[in-house]
Amino acid sequence: MSLQAISIPPATGQAPEGLIVVLHGWGANAQDVASLLPLLSLSSCQFLCPDGPLPHPYNPPSGRMWYSFGQTPTFPVADGTGLAASRQLLTDWLQSLEGQTGVPLSRTVLAGFSQGGAMTLDVGLSLPLAGLVSLSGYWHQSSQPKSDAFPPVFMAHGLQDNVVPLSAARDARDRLLALGVSVQYQEFQMGHDVRPEVLQLMRTFVLQVLSQNRAKTSYKV
Repeated sequence: MSLQAISIPPATGQAPEGLIVVLHGWGANAQDVASLLPLLSLSSCQFLCPDGPLPHPYNPPSGRMWYSFGQTPTFPVADGTGLAASRQLLTDWLQSLEGQTGVPLSRTVLAGFSQGGAMTLDVGLSLPLAGLVSLSGYWHQSSQPKSDAFPPVFMAHGLQDNVVPLSAARDARDRLLALGVSVQYQEFQMGHDVRPEVLQLMRTFVLQVLSQNRAKTSYKV
């Protein structure tokens, strides 16, 4: 089993200078996050937006999810039905991307919104990625990254978020800092959504980490 993804090549028509993988939230799908990508103005990058492997029970037929919360989500999330399988599936898929795109993990940024942000932190901290972006996200209590050198992280969260509480984002930030992860963290006057000013900071972060890893590029084109 693999993941089905929307692929958006660089607008420049050239080989990608970086790869950005974006994970949707609970009940959304790849098309939802793909619609936001033009606002990033990263024309030299390739984007991949995978669908979560599981159908969403309350948003058929297009809604997807990475795992089930059960009846009522509680934060921080200790575990979820299907989380272990999705974690392994996403890890294997990410590790296969260099062979498909020619872009190494060191030039790949993994990003996600809400549940996708949680999966980003869960899986991404154990891989040699250029950077991680968690928007309106959280971090699983059961997550134990297998690494001694972590990619840098950008996090953004709404002060009025009534879906993923602000305390969950702050808890994730504090746990990451305790591990020695480099974290850029910002809070905004917004709810559970993505604003243009958040995407602008995400863009700046992506350009920063790709610039730092430019020497590691090894395209296969």
